[in-house]
Amino acid sequence: MAQWTSAVGAAQLARLLNSQQERPAGPGTRRPPAYRALADGIRLLVLEGRVPVAARLPAERELALSLSVSRTTVAAAYESLRSEGFLESRRGAGSWTAVPAGNPLPARGLEPLPPDALGSMIDLGCAALPAPEPWLTRAVQGALEELPPYAHTHGDYPAGLPALRTTIAERYTARGIPTMPEQIMVTTGAMGAIDAICHLFAGRGERIAVESPSYANILQLMREAGARLVPVAMAEGLASWDMDRWRQVLRDAAPRLAYVVADFHNPTGALADEDQRRRLVDAARSAGTVLVVDETMSELHLDEGFELPRPVCGFDPAGSTVITVGSASKAFWAGMRIGWVRAAPDVIRSLVAARAYADLGTPVLEQLAVNWLLSTGGWEQAVDIRRDQARENRDALVAAVRRELPSWEFEVPHGGLTLWVRTGGLSGSRLAEVGERVGVRVPSGPRFGVDGAFEGYVRLPFTVGGAVAEEAAARLAAAARLVETGANGATETPRTFVA
Repeated sequence: MAQWTSAVGAAQLARLLNSQQERPAGPGTRRPPAYRALADGIRLLVLEGRVPVAARLPAERELALSLSVSRTTVAAAYESLRSEGFLESRRGAGSWTAVPAGNPLPARGLEPLPPDALGSMIDLGCAALPAPEPWLTRAVQGALEELPPYAHTHGDYPAGLPALRTTIAERYTARGIPTMPEQIMVTTGAMGAIDAICHLFAGRGERIAVESPSYANILQLMREAGARLVPVAMAEGLASWDMDRWRQVLRDAAPRLAYVVADFHNPTGALADEDQRRRLVDAARSAGTVLVVDETMSELHLDEGFELPRPVCGFDPAGSTVITVGSASKAFWAGMRIGWVRAAPDVIRSLVAARAYADLGTPVLEQLAVNWLLSTGGWEQAVDIRRDQARENRDALVAAVRRELPSWEFEVPHGGLTLWVRTGGLSGSRLAEVGERVGVRVPSGPRFGVDGAFEGYVRLPFTVGGAVAEEAAARLAAAARLVETGANGATETPRTFVA
């Protein structure tokens, strides 16, 4: 029986390989043999999760034709991968990707490191901060006081607790967007909200337009749902949205859904202005596309005197085009898995009905905790703490990266949690791989693109500050030196670092 569970075509693998920038040759170094470069490229794709483990690779002759190399080169690369444990083969079944014994399986999204790994590894993979105490403890205590009446019920609220739905609706109304509780569904985080929307609106094979780059975990969620992603490049410099390009893509591709992060975009930190929001809604309405707007970063504006544009849903008064997704996970704490959807009442009813076949509902205690925060003023004070943390961390990380890696380029965002960094011509994939060996974990640019884009970037969340930020930048600089010189193994051992 074959050991592979999926397959990668020759043309697809060639596109992924060609998207990798060639590693610069340092002084006195030799360019690796063609088979070695090919083996390295495939290994990086596996380690990044861009080619799944247990994926059948194309036959040697097919890949050789797609890459315009000799079959001998491909055969030697496959043999090298087999000897390293990254490829397994069997006569009649072909060859499929693997990972060596003892190696962790690569993640296809971005997940936090387990706590026991944090002593020697600085984790810049996950854009999340510690809880803003004492507000987490107070919220849980407040929730416990409100729990007894709910304990006498079955506890299933597919649309969310009525009290929390009302509170969220009132907050939209206070922002100038009249909203009824019937327009709100509470979900298990923003990911749960977007997963439900994708399953309702975009079945397998449907097109979804996405920003390029976009949030890696959402892109992977959509891929696994069977969607056909249609990337829409941002404007030159990646600091704003190209509305002419959006209108053209929506008109020509006619995607069922479009997903955007208009408020402190993840990963670039860009902020769409009011004119861009208005034009995007108009273009989506004209194309018959449902526009899903992710507002999870909207409250994380970090600079004094900064005013946010109107919410995107404010340009859709009829409520027929825009679905808004919010969450407590970024503004408050990632461990508080409470999200919500704001949409037209008929959309909410459809989402609630479909939920019976998914997770049935969101934990009552966490809903009560968020409702306590939102209704007592605790939310605003907790978010102020979060903004102060993020601002201090941003400034510390920016200063450290500019000092240690002066050739790296980025725009300092006014909000959000991430820097989107051009790595001075180095491969982001190789930096991510070598970074783990010198004690810093960073996601490479291709995780945020569609089919291999952004190889020359990494994303740096400002979730560490002070001495930890300085050490993270120093380790990134060490990784960059190893990539520049073409070193195959790390020569620097990470020291244990306690924040």
